[in-house]
Amino acid sequence: MILLTGATGFLGEFVLEELVKRGHEVTCLVRKTSNLDKIKRFNVKYIYGELDDYKSICVALKDKEALINIASLGFGHAPNIVNACMEMNVNRAVFVSTTGIFTKLNPASKGIRLEAERLIKESNLDFSIIRPTMIYGTPGDRNMWRLVKYLKRLPVLPILGSGTYLQQPVYVKDLAIAIVSAYENNISVGKAYNISGAEPLTYNEVIDITGRALGKKVIKIHIPMKLSYNLLKMYEKISKKPKLKAEQVLRLNENKDFSYDEAKRDLGYNPLSFEEGIKLEIEHA
Repeated sequence: MILLTGATGFLGEFVLEELVKRGHEVTCLVRKTSNLDKIKRFNVKYIYGELDDYKSICVALKDKEALINIASLGFGHAPNIVNACMEMNVNRAVFVSTTGIFTKLNPASKGIRLEAERLIKESNLDFSIIRPTMIYGTPGDRNMWRLVKYLKRLPVLPILGSGTYLQQPVYVKDLAIAIVSAYENNISVGKAYNISGAEPLTYNEVIDITGRALGKKVIKIHIPMKLSYNLLKMYEKISKKPKLKAEQVLRLNENKDFSYDEAKRDLGYNPLSFEEGIKLEIEHA
């Protein structure tokens, strides 16, 4: 029996589906405010609890053989989760982290996630850590779907910087398969895997491929990075609730390409190309 956290989220739905498809018995830890429609569709058990409530995690872990933690490690819940696993003698655990920990910038969540990984690695758990790049695949992805929606409306796209920085988005179903494969394969114990798309692409290429999938030619207007940064700095000063911040320009212009060679070797990971994945996202919207 597996306890799955984050099952009602975007990624969690696909991990749950993959677990059920492979015949695993699953119980989902959910909040009382969660929408349970996706969970009920798979006819699996669920239990109410909160990751900031240590006792509720322990209750949820009772009689479980393993934990798959899809819930974000960026909110500081790792100590509760790790300690509860050890108290309840649940030794096998898979944690989803992010390649965002490798950013050269210092957002507040970076330190929290790094500390979470440190706690997991120094615990006595038989852990595996999965670090995805930017996830996409359905209108619920909050990433590529924003670009798709924009390009459906307008063929002209302003780009903050050169657009030559690299990205490697991962298709959500590929990521779900990697997570479940890591759980099923003991070779993954004690290891952390970067899970990315098939190949690194410049942001310009991402836009062009998305445009072709929509049957549109996109006109890209590049705004120099320094100018973009300075303009947004000014905007932040005059706006109480800025929709864009200068730091986002720096994040956008940072390379986010990661090798998945270890996952390919250990887990048989074989991701879709971005061209295939974005077509599926648009077709299934």
